[in-house]
Amino acid sequence: MRTAGVDEVGRGPLAGPVVAAAVILDPGQPILGLADSKALTPARREALYDQIVERSLAWAIAEASVSEIDSLNILQASMLAMRRAVEMLAPAAEHALVDGNRDPGLACRATLVVGGDASEPAIGAASILAKVTRDREMHRLDVEYPDFGFAQHKGYPTRAHLAALKSLGVTPIHRRSFAPVRNLLGLSEQQVLL
Repeated sequence: MRTAGVDEVGRGPLAGPVVAAAVILDPGQPILGLADSKALTPARREALYDQIVERSLAWAIAEASVSEIDSLNILQASMLAMRRAVEMLAPAAEHALVDGNRDPGLACRATLVVGGDASEPAIGAASILAKVTRDREMHRLDVEYPDFGFAQHKGYPTRAHLAALKSLGVTPIHRRSFAPVRNLLGLSEQQVLL
């Protein structure tokens, strides 16, 4: 049975997309060191990214945009990104191991695994693909918005990011539905959706 690991990265940041990945590992080409992406150094994640792309039976990366996050909410946008990643797999997954306790509503049977990025190699692989992809995107956005420090904090609400938001204002890549951004704009939750 073709089983995909599925995970997402980027629920907590105030800026940028949420990114999901799905990976069907090849039992004939094992990859050593797969783990939760947060437990690995950036250099190790990059090295494993290349191995996952080269050795997996199938892999896919998808995202939900800032506007989708603001219109759907972050949970639903995360589920959407995961569905997109699984739908892109070729060959298709027959079963999915999904990190967390929420069923994203996949076309195949899904098993939810809390902490799965640390315990299931396929979910760890998906976590690595999603994290490396999102980090690369935040480095690209750092060039576009050089005074925000996106390459360092990746859009998370660090003291430096909050200070930059206050002094420089909100960019098009900021999530208006997130309280620190919404409050800076003086918007209510309902106004964000308009």
